[in-house]
Amino acid sequence: MIMIGLTGWGDHPKLYPPGTPAREKLARYADYFPLVEVDSSFYAVLGEATYRKWLEEAPQLIFILKAYRGMTGHLRGKNPYPDADAMYRAYLDSIAPMVESGRLKAVMFQFPPWFDCTAEHVRQLRAIKQRMQGLPLAIEFRHRSWYAEDVLEETLGFLRLEGWIHIICDEPQIGEGSVPVVLEPTHPELTLVRLHGRNTGGWLQSGSPDWRETRNLYCYSSEELHEWGCRLDTLLEKGAREVGMIFNNNSGGDAAPNALEMMKLRGMTAGELPPQQLDLF
Repeated sequence: MIMIGLTGWGDHPKLYPPGTPAREKLARYADYFPLVEVDSSFYAVLGEATYRKWLEEAPQLIFILKAYRGMTGHLRGKNPYPDADAMYRAYLDSIAPMVESGRLKAVMFQFPPWFDCTAEHVRQLRAIKQRMQGLPLAIEFRHRSWYAEDVLEETLGFLRLEGWIHIICDEPQIGEGSVPVVLEPTHPELTLVRLHGRNTGGWLQSGSPDWRETRNLYCYSSEELHEWGCRLDTLLEKGAREVGMIFNNNSGGDAAPNALEMMKLRGMTAGELPPQQLDLF
């Protein structure tokens, strides 16, 4: 089974008629896609009421929640929590409505480019699994050392043994801060694919003030989407029971059209984008 969705629902103007209120966008998003990745849970530990509201607004939608940045080593400045135990407890308490609903597909741990393959980082991953109390956890590495030829099988074996859901990425292939496409499921229930685009120039300009706006500025061609369709078949042939594919290439608003095209390529029912108001001046 394949599920396709986007990162977030607010930042996809091509999905909504001009003037659509923000409060209506999640429900409209769910008319197009069965799956969504929540990015705002990375920047703050959200309140339980927020999750309950989302569950009510889109009762058919399945969620992937991004782990809070203090849990993945991205936090800069003072941690608002006195210690790691308090931080994880606050996060688990906040997502309780999602867990209870049965519509939480996974909590996604996206580690920074400096989180390389070391014994200390392996110990951290084991500790995270214990702290997260048996919830389905997905992992995205962003340092190439985890996929080096001499450790690749050990990395995959570790993910299988510890029960991590492998996130397979499509991204520019440049340097240690990018990872190759490794089409290997590691969890019996779920594999995730995240498409970041292939904008090499934008990917490299981390010091630029508009880096976040250009990093994922990329539109996949029909040929590239067809290639990924074949890769999805490979994952299914390798035993992936379910694959979630998330389009994250939205700097130019291309994620939604690309995702809908992929759905059509897979023979899925895909909605049509609404007409957009022409900007003449």
